[in-house]
Amino acid sequence: MNRINIRKRVVGSKKQLGQGMTEYIIIVALVAIGAIGVYSAFGRTVQSQMAAVTNGLAGQGAQATAAIQQAGTEANVATTDAGRNLGLDNYAQSVQRQ
Repeated sequence: MNRINIRKRVVGSKKQLGQGMTEYIIIVALVAIGAIGVYSAFGRTVQSQMAAVTNGLAGQGAQATAAIQQAGTEANVATTDAGRNLGLDNYAQSVQRQ
C-alpha cells in the first residue's frame, strides 16, 4: 500500500503563498518608486494645476488665472529639467531648483 504524505503537500502550498506575496510587494514597491519619480519631476506643475481647479470651483477667477499661469511656468521648467543631463557634477544645482 502506498501512503500519501500530506505534510509535504501543505509545505509546498505555503511556499507558493509566500512567493505570491513577495511578488506583490515587489510590484507595489516599483509602482511607489515610479510615483515618486513622476511627482518629483512634475510635482509643482500638478500642485499649480490643482490650485487653479480649486480656485475656479471656489469662484475666485483672478486667483485661478494666476495659478494657471504658474502651472504653465512650472511645466516649462519641468520640460527644461527633463532634457538636462544629470550627474553628480551638477546634482547640487538640480536640488536647489526644486
